[in-house]
Amino acid sequence: MIHGLDTGFLVAAEVAEHAAHAHARAILSERVAAGDQLAIAPQVLVEFIHIVTDGRRFSTPLPISDAIRLAEQWWSAREMRQVFPSDGTMRQFLDWLRRHALGRKRLLDTLLAATYSEAGISSLLTTNPGDFAVFGGFACVVPGSAP
Repeated sequence: MIHGLDTGFLVAAEVAEHAAHAHARAILSERVAAGDQLAIAPQVLVEFIHIVTDGRRFSTPLPISDAIRLAEQWWSAREMRQVFPSDGTMRQFLDWLRRHALGRKRLLDTLLAATYSEAGISSLLTTNPGDFAVFGGFACVVPGSAP
C-alpha cells in the first residue's frame, strides 16, 4: 500500500516537542516494516520547511539549514515515491474548490488532495483528517487514533 504524507504528519514525525511525535514515528516504522511505500509531493516539503523554522510555533524551531537537510532526506528516502501536480491535478483542484465552495485557507490541502488523488493514492498519513474529509475517497491514518 502507498501512503501519502501530509505536512502536519511530517512535522509531528520530525519535531520532538510535537504532541503526536512518538505516535507518528511509530506509524512510520510500522508502515515501512510492513513493506508499505510512502509518497510525498513537493508542496509538503515547502510547507514543512516553513513550519519547522517558525519560532511562533515551536519553542526550539529548526535552523533553515537543518530543515532543508531533513527535507532532502525525506525527498530522497528509498521508500519514498515522489508525486507531482499535473494538468489533471490542477483541473481536480479547481473543480473541488468550486464544488465544495472552499476558500483561501483550504488551498494547500485541496492541492495536496488533488495531487495524491491523481497519483492513485487513497491513504493519507495526517494529523488533520478533517482537512480531507470533504473530498471523499481518502483513508486517513492519524497518530494516536485506533487503526
